[in-house]
Amino acid sequence: MATMIETEAGRTEQVMQMIRDRVERRALTPGARLPSVRAMAGSSGFSKSTVVEAYDRLAAEGVIRSRPGSGFYVAAPLAPLALDRLGPAVEREVDPLWMLRQSLASGTGMLTPGCGWLPESWMAEDAIRRSLRTAARSGSIATLTSYAPVLGSEALRILLARRLAEQHVPVGPDQILLTDSGTHALDLACRFLIRPGDTVLVDDPGYFNFLSLLRAHRAQIVSVAMTPTGPDVAALEAALIQHRPRFYMTNSAIHNPTGATLSAATAHRVLKLAEAHDLVIVEDDIFADFEHEPSPRYAAFDGLDRVIRVGSLSKSLSASIRCGHIAARGDWIEALADLRIATSMSGNPLSNELLHTVLTDGSYKRHMEKVRANLARGMARTIKQLRAIGIEPWIEPQAGIFLWARLPGGVDTAALARAALAENIVLAPGNVFSQSESWADHLRFNVAMCEDARIFRFLGNAIGG
Repeated sequence: MATMIETEAGRTEQVMQMIRDRVERRALTPGARLPSVRAMAGSSGFSKSTVVEAYDRLAAEGVIRSRPGSGFYVAAPLAPLALDRLGPAVEREVDPLWMLRQSLASGTGMLTPGCGWLPESWMAEDAIRRSLRTAARSGSIATLTSYAPVLGSEALRILLARRLAEQHVPVGPDQILLTDSGTHALDLACRFLIRPGDTVLVDDPGYFNFLSLLRAHRAQIVSVAMTPTGPDVAALEAALIQHRPRFYMTNSAIHNPTGATLSAATAHRVLKLAEAHDLVIVEDDIFADFEHEPSPRYAAFDGLDRVIRVGSLSKSLSASIRCGHIAARGDWIEALADLRIATSMSGNPLSNELLHTVLTDGSYKRHMEKVRANLARGMARTIKQLRAIGIEPWIEPQAGIFLWARLPGGVDTAALARAALAENIVLAPGNVFSQSESWADHLRFNVAMCEDARIFRFLGNAIGG
């Protein structure tokens, strides 16, 4: 009896999913009339009672509605187009946003060598707790209850300007806008720069969320090959001539996913091309504090004339204390601040206060010294273990958390990532970082998340190493 009930429930769900799929594909739009119960039963092969049950349940969910004497009609509004349908076909099981959801939802038993952040045990928990106590004890009422100023905390912006000067980026506090995160900062930059039909350049491979974000803004994406010292300058020049892009979105210091570092020579050549072709560069620099010494940056050479520099402490200090920032020309900051007000009001004064405390009491400096030392050991260990099973790094990065590596024998890393999930391992397959989908045999490894031997045992068994 139980089996019969479960079977009937399964049939009902199949009919419901059939209707949901048609609505999602926009084959059925709001107000469209559904086939009659008799017609649906005839075309689908299900019984009329199954179709009646499915229609009743969809009506209860608000997907469809009944008009007595007329039939059933689609009630649900059109769903937004799925991001993965706006670019090259990427298997849903391993697309960028799916991979990120897997990492964010991972439980204690899940290994995440494909994620993009530090282990919780590496974070400065004690320093954050002290800053929370300080804010509770001495923070003003405004800090705890009010909106932040338009640009964010002046004290924190002054401090960030000093820190940027240490990276050879000349900027005043009024050229800095505090945001909710690095991703929020990039989103504001896209809102500010992109006009309908604009083309944007990205690295190939490059950070997967650049692709998702740009598709959400309906930009035309053109990729430029990445080299160990920055973009392929000849390919960049050809793309500038052919596509006349609005801007170029990139990482320079500690490139994601390759771990590459921009060279001074490449930076100068790219900036000369940017000037000649009126190109803006959006430089995502959220891993700056993972470097032992500041490497070349577009923002440093350019002086923020045509470069928008984005930063964040989410990866190095805390993902819970949401605060990123944008450094740019003063007139651009004013326009970006207007966009921030229009889309999210102002920032979080409590986050600003917590970050300022941690950055000024010496604890962050000590924390990052420990993190850099741990990452150096993790990088050496991961490279050794990968090479032992026949996986070769693209380069040996000077710093940071990422290692970009090629698997032997033309292994399809998308298929490998699906197989890894069955073993509670989240991998980062190469093509999710590639607009051209030309890195199918590569994986991005987070060396801070590669301490468990089960990761290398799985990889070795999978590739026969």
